Amino acid sequence: MKQHVGWIAGTAAAVLVAAGAITYAVAEDGGSGTTPVADSADAGFARDMAVHHQQAVEMSYIVRDRTDDEDVRRLAYDIAQTQANQRGMLLGWLDLWDLPKVSSKAPMTWMGMGDMPSAGDGSLMPGMATNAEMKKLGTLNGKQAEIFFLQLMTAHHKGGIHMAEGCLDRCAVGVEKRLAQTMVNGQKSEIDLMADMLKERGAKPRS
Repeated sequence: MKQHVGWIAGTAAAVLVAAGAITYAVAEDGGSGTTPVADSADAGFARDMAVHHQQAVEMSYIVRDRTDDEDVRRLAYDIAQTQANQRGMLLGWLDLWDLPKVSSKAPMTWMGMGDMPSAGDGSLMPGMATNAEMKKLGTLNGKQAEIFFLQLMTAHHKGGIHMAEGCLDRCAVGVEKRLAQTMVNGQKSEIDLMADMLKERGAKPRS
């Protein structure tokens, strides 16, 4: 297990090192050369995924205070660092494009899902935990906290993959699509890792 988690840590470090170059490379992307507009898939993905990532960061820091298990704490740290960095890149692109970071349209409109009802209670997009679930995570300790975090984060990653794959289908900016593919690859690997960690704790991902 520690070797697998260590591999994830190395991947996270590589993403952090490349961050600055990728963020500013978007200004000279080899695609169409045009700046995305506010209602484009590129802008919508950047805005929505920034919100989605922020919750993952918060969830990760919560569980680090609720358990002494080194594997869970290391995974949570890696997720927090990677997704905080990616969130900064997404918001940085919106700044480069001179586009607003919030929209009056419903989340997921860029994927044609803006008219679908959200789960509510803070769960604005696929896979996001509710406010009640986030609050519950902050009340648990030890193994219970580990299991609940792994279950929440697995669902969160599945939702994030769905959104990133939507960008791969709809976004026009090449460097943003490459980041979306990185998200898909990294989060699929972490889902496999979390399934193993749940099994070790006698639990399963939530259906």
